[in-house]
Amino acid sequence: MKPYAESSENNKAPILAVLKEVFAERMRVLEIASGTGQHAVYFGRELPHLTWQPSELAHNLAGIQAWLDEARLSNVLTPLAIDVGDAGWPITEVDAIFNANTVHIISWPEVGRMFANIGRVIAPGGYVCLYGPYNYDGKFTSESNARFDAWLKSRDPNSGVRDFEAVNQLAALHGLHLWRDIAMPSNNRMLVWRRHEIHSTGR
Repeated sequence: MKPYAESSENNKAPILAVLKEVFAERMRVLEIASGTGQHAVYFGRELPHLTWQPSELAHNLAGIQAWLDEARLSNVLTPLAIDVGDAGWPITEVDAIFNANTVHIISWPEVGRMFANIGRVIAPGGYVCLYGPYNYDGKFTSESNARFDAWLKSRDPNSGVRDFEAVNQLAALHGLHLWRDIAMPSNNRMLVWRRHEIHSTGR
């Protein structure tokens, strides 16, 4: 039986609307923490110009593969075993990265290691899209996000809704500059960064 997450079903359409624009001229996408695999199948089908690389913790790969086996999409690759907190990821350069709902679940040091890895694998001029809730100026944007943060911390004190400013500063440390900050349904955001391009000076 395939794993299923209601949240993935609910947010896939608004996320797709953003990815259609941001990834219009991209070629290869790494999805960090693909979860059930629902997003990989949906976005892979709706964005056939992309080669979509799912990834997850090793024990979740079978569930993703079940979705892929049913969908039979030639542009969605076999999922890779990646822990966002690992020192290095087993992947070559990509020109786009997508992740949904991870930075508030993992610890802050793991968020740092995730961005360090993103900085290593994202190509110059590539885009990074992170979806989820964020605080601004140290304040929750809604009561529901405040309740969500309390619930997260009751499960794991190292988790919680992150401050946009801290995440953006972390991204900048690894060569990413904020391109867009997009309001999404249910008090979420889509943060889009772009990797600085390398320009030759010439003579």
